Amino acid sequence: MVTSQRRERERAQRETLIVNAAREMAEADGWPAVTIRRLAERIEYSQPVLYSHFAGRGAIVDAVALQGIGELAEALEAARAGAAPGEELAAVARAYLDFATGHPAVFEAAFTLAEGLPFGPDAPDVLKAGFAPLFAVFAPLAGDHDPEAVTEAGWAAIHGLAVLARDGRLRPEHQAERLEVVLEKFTNS
Repeated sequence: MVTSQRRERERAQRETLIVNAAREMAEADGWPAVTIRRLAERIEYSQPVLYSHFAGRGAIVDAVALQGIGELAEALEAARAGAAPGEELAAVARAYLDFATGHPAVFEAAFTLAEGLPFGPDAPDVLKAGFAPLFAVFAPLAGDHDPEAVTEAGWAAIHGLAVLARDGRLRPEHQAERLEVVLEKFTNS
């Protein structure tokens, strides 16, 4: 019993090591630099060891995405909980943009590269937790509309700002003004 617990603990530690190494490599050099061979070299394990934990690079990207969405969920919830009354939406939106800027490779893994993550009712709990703070700030603004649809539209607007800014498609000096415009459209309708 103790031996199997130790093995499971060591396995979990190796998985964490693999995910963290992939994340660090992606943040430093971009996702194209993250290969199974390079990861194996980085963590000093053989490629078969990595494959014993993950089916391939895509599964590692998904694991990084889940880890990152968990962190995003925590950041959004902390922003919402720490905001002054009436400022929750702005605080959550800023936290979302700050996360996207501060963790570009994780953001890309979660919202562009992830392949094996189901969304909707079958989504893992961590994905639902990432949606919850967004729902908490957008749903009260739904009026006669479906609260989830309003949340999705609000999320899409903020996410669009994040992605377009990340890709250099928007003028950086107008980020605060763009966010203000989006927030006004949702709160003054």
